[in-house]
Amino acid sequence: MSTLYRNARVFTADPASPWADAFAVDDDTITFVGPSAAAPAADRVVDLGGRLVLPGFTDAHTHLLMAGAALAQVPLTDARSMTEIQERLRAARAAAPEARALWGRGWLFDSIAGGRPTRSDIDAAVADIPVYLDANDYHSCWVNSAALAELGITRDTPDPLGGSIARDDEGEPTGMLYETAAVQHAWAHRDASTTDADRDADVERILAAYLTAGVTGAVDMAFDEFGRAALERAQERHGGELPIRVAAHWLVHNTGDDEQNLAQVARAAELSARTSAPWLRVVGIKLILDGVIDACTAAMRHPYANGSNAELIWPPAQLQPVVAAADAAGLQIALHAIGDLASDTALDAIEHAHLVNGDRPRLHRLEHLEYTAPGTAERMARLGVTASMQPVHSDPAIFANWAEMLGDHRVDRAFPWHEYEDAGALLAFSTDAPTAPYEALANMYVATTRASALDPSVPAVHPHFALPLDHALGHATRDAAASVGDGGWRGRIAPGFAADVVVLDTDPFAEGPPSLLAARVVETIVAGRSRYRASRGG
Repeated sequence: MSTLYRNARVFTADPASPWADAFAVDDDTITFVGPSAAAPAADRVVDLGGRLVLPGFTDAHTHLLMAGAALAQVPLTDARSMTEIQERLRAARAAAPEARALWGRGWLFDSIAGGRPTRSDIDAAVADIPVYLDANDYHSCWVNSAALAELGITRDTPDPLGGSIARDDEGEPTGMLYETAAVQHAWAHRDASTTDADRDADVERILAAYLTAGVTGAVDMAFDEFGRAALERAQERHGGELPIRVAAHWLVHNTGDDEQNLAQVARAAELSARTSAPWLRVVGIKLILDGVIDACTAAMRHPYANGSNAELIWPPAQLQPVVAAADAAGLQIALHAIGDLASDTALDAIEHAHLVNGDRPRLHRLEHLEYTAPGTAERMARLGVTASMQPVHSDPAIFANWAEMLGDHRVDRAFPWHEYEDAGALLAFSTDAPTAPYEALANMYVATTRASALDPSVPAVHPHFALPLDHALGHATRDAAASVGDGGWRGRIAPGFAADVVVLDTDPFAEGPPSLLAARVVETIVAGRSRYRASRGG
């Protein structure tokens, strides 16, 4: 059946023709975009009453199961003192007396005096059951004494490759697990104790949340066997498709053994060969090269303000064979690189793959790029490497600790999105949920103002780095879809493209960027079908 949508403000994200007032859909494909007077006849006509229409957002870097789980955990991002964190933990424990463990998420290092939380801080609030609190960046986990006992972590437990267990002056674990220590202990325990029913609920929770936010596609950046099975079950529940389109990068861990590392690449290639668009597919691998600036675990060329620095999780000798093998297999490679040493190392590995494998189609990407050396954007453009960045990570409400950890001129070049635009690199926006809120419109507010969506009273930081709204929307729709090779069939409102569109109740082009914080999605359409429609009352 064909449908004509008319009387609208249609932002197409097509640079050749960015605006229209009507578009038509036949089945799951857009067949016409232009003036209403030139529109073809249709089986159904929908008058949108002058509302703004956008291409559906693609969250180009997210963690679906973790984000779904986080929506049911104790929220701590806006708890700005130890007292408030402890109060929330006590309240959560009182509300769930039958719980065998308590999980929270999103706490900020600068909410804790000295930035060094300990197990005793949680014990003072909840001591009778294990408590696991993921940091806002999800690169460390803070636990209580009961959790350390449950995990079997003692003074004799060695630090894993690429991570550390914080210890006091006597060598006893303090309750902080950094990087791979969180992965191999806290998160491995979580995975082992989570049921399929729990994961199914997590998937449905985040899919529903994304549709409400106008997100029609997502790129999962830590895909594993648990996520694969959960999303395949969701696909079965939804009649062979998903409510949104999902592309995934298989997470490859550095085991320290080249053979085991390459076996993980082979598994990703196997899964990629048997999955395809439009609903669920494995497109590549994900490698985490370093940590985060907030915890001083991102790998930098020069030390942090406290004199410390961090080593790479993937040293070049172990990284380059994996990148070359994945490149040869036709897999897209996504490399988490927050510090400038990490991004330089990532690009070195990609250049090595070019030399080893010769000319071939490739669309690799670097994730986050919070601080890079001058010239990095130009190098990425030459190599055809996508800059995958998250405006919400620059939110001024959480920026102070980031700036304090560097403490020098590097702060002046934080999150320089315009450099990638100017260099001609593909720039894809995302949220990295659950490390930041998943709402697409709040993400666009930060991108267009460099002000805070978490706390609008906080002054903007680096407002000269803000982007025009049409640029930000293009990076979050057209370019985000292109970042996984879908630029020829989705991410724009154009003839022949997938009918993935979003209708808003507010036009921020007319009312200004602050209206993005109050704007609501009226309807989300995926593959030509309405997947979410706001109720009239709310």
